[in-house]
Amino acid sequence: MRKAAFLLPALAVIAIGAMSSVFIVDEREKALVLQFGQIVKVQEEPGLGFKIPLIQEVVRYDDRILSRDLDPIEVTPSDDRRLVVDAFARYRISDVERFRRAVGVGGEADAARRLDSILRAQTRQVLGSVSSNDILSTDRAGLMLRIRNNAIAEAEALGLQVIDVRLKRTDLPQSNLNATYERMKAEREREAADEIARGNEAAQRIRAAADRTVIELVSEAERESQIIQGEADAQRNEIFAGAFGADPEFFNFYRSMTAYQRALTSGNSSMVMSPDSDFFNYLKSADGARN
Repeated sequence: MRKAAFLLPALAVIAIGAMSSVFIVDEREKALVLQFGQIVKVQEEPGLGFKIPLIQEVVRYDDRILSRDLDPIEVTPSDDRRLVVDAFARYRISDVERFRRAVGVGGEADAARRLDSILRAQTRQVLGSVSSNDILSTDRAGLMLRIRNNAIAEAEALGLQVIDVRLKRTDLPQSNLNATYERMKAEREREAADEIARGNEAAQRIRAAADRTVIELVSEAERESQIIQGEADAQRNEIFAGAFGADPEFFNFYRSMTAYQRALTSGNSSMVMSPDSDFFNYLKSADGARN
């Protein structure tokens, strides 16, 4: 009975010690075994691990890809047009042993703050070397890649791997918005005035060309009409001449009838002439001038 009384507590102590010497590493994390603050073992693979109870402790770190949103920062591009930039980064703990030595007991929170400083400095440096138009354009992937590449070397000293850096929002400071909008408005109005002036100039050229074309077409039409009229007059004269040669008396009769028709219409002014005038020959007799 006395042995059993000592054996049960001893077994309990041994069981507790055995349980406290075993730890489990999840697949989403990495672990360090520390002895008096010094690293004695790195456990990166998931599964069971062992440590000395009471003497050694286990510190766990996240092995997943982490995100970090930067507070808005103000940058000054090469054209001195200040911008407010929002960015975020994706990173992971790549070297857990170096990470522990770099941040100590501060852990992931301290590493995130130090990574913020690195990213803010690199963002200001890269965006300060280009114009604001390059930053505001949709094709700014190259700038984000430069920020990431520049931050990689500094982050490696912390045991971190910077995977990606993205610019979420790029705006003008509120104090500059009104002035910028007015300048943009003035530029657009100037461009509109230039477009209107060029349009008026083009319209004048088109109208001048159209007027010239009209004049050329009318002149050509008048020339052709005069040619046709001249040819018709020549044919008419030729017909009259042929008719006169065939029967001079009939030609004189026709010419007199035409003269009567034109002269004796209503509304003409009064004519005073002698009844013996040759004008009335064919009114006196059918033989006309022969009587």
